[in-house]
Amino acid sequence: MQQILSSWFVKGMIKATYDMWLKGWDERNGGNVSLRLLESDVLAFQNEFYENPRHVSLTQDVTKLANQYFIVTGSGKFFRNVILDPADTLAVVKIDQEGKGYYIMWGLINGGLPTSELAAHLQSHIVRIEQSQGKDRVIMHCHATNLIALTYVLELDTAVITRWLWEMSTECLVVFPDGVGVVPWMVPGKDEIGYATAKQMAKHSLVLWAFHGVFGTGPTLDEAFGLIDTAEKSAEVLVKVLSMGGKRQTITTDEFRLLAERFAVTPMEEALKQ
Repeated sequence: MQQILSSWFVKGMIKATYDMWLKGWDERNGGNVSLRLLESDVLAFQNEFYENPRHVSLTQDVTKLANQYFIVTGSGKFFRNVILDPADTLAVVKIDQEGKGYYIMWGLINGGLPTSELAAHLQSHIVRIEQSQGKDRVIMHCHATNLIALTYVLELDTAVITRWLWEMSTECLVVFPDGVGVVPWMVPGKDEIGYATAKQMAKHSLVLWAFHGVFGTGPTLDEAFGLIDTAEKSAEVLVKVLSMGGKRQTITTDEFRLLAERFAVTPMEEALKQ
C-alpha cells in the first residue's frame, strides 16, 4: 500500500522547501508554501487521515474553496527540517463545507497550526483559480534577499520595479510579462495583508511585500520556484549594477516589444512606458 510520505505532493514539498532554504530565502521559520490538491491526489491516502480531524475556524470567508484540499507548511516550522520530518512540519488540510474553517487531515503530528500567512494563501488561491482557469495550484512565499533589498531603494511602484527587473535579464519579460505587484509594508499574518496580496495576485503572478519578501504562484512547485528564482536573479544583477554606479546602457522599449512578439507574450504596458 502506498504511503502518503511517498506521494508526489509530499516529496514535492520536501524538495521545494529544502531548495528554498539552500537558496537562503527561508531563514529560521521564514517562508511558507501551499499546494492545492485535487480529490484524485489524496484519494489513495485517505486511510492515513486522522479519524477525528481537528477543526480550526477562519476569520475570513473562503466559501469558494469549500471542500478543497491543500498541503501547507506549518507555522513556526523550519524549512531546513521538512526533509527530516515532513509529518511534523507539513499538513494536509481540507476547507470545510461552509468555507468558515478547515480540518487538519494529516501532519503536524506534534501539534501546531498551518502557516500564519494562511489568509494570504487562501485569498490568493481564490483569485489565481479564477485568473488561470484553475491551472495555478501553488502559492509560495519567501524572503528573497535581493528583492527585499530593492524595496528600500526603488520607488514602491509596480511599473517602476517591473521595468527595472525586466531590464536586468532578457528572460524576465518572458517569464513574468504581467509584472510584479507591490504591497506596502503591513503587519504579517493578518487578514488585511491577505486581501491586499490577493488584489495584486489578480493581476500579477509575482507580488512583493515591501521590506519583507515575495509571493509567487504557478501551476506547479517547480514553476512557482522558478518564477521567484528568475526575479531574484534579476534583482541580484540590479543590486550589483547600482553598486557599480548605475547602468550606462540597457534593453530599450522597442527591443522589449520585439522580445514579446518573438515569445508571444503580452507585457504589462505601464512598465513599457517607464
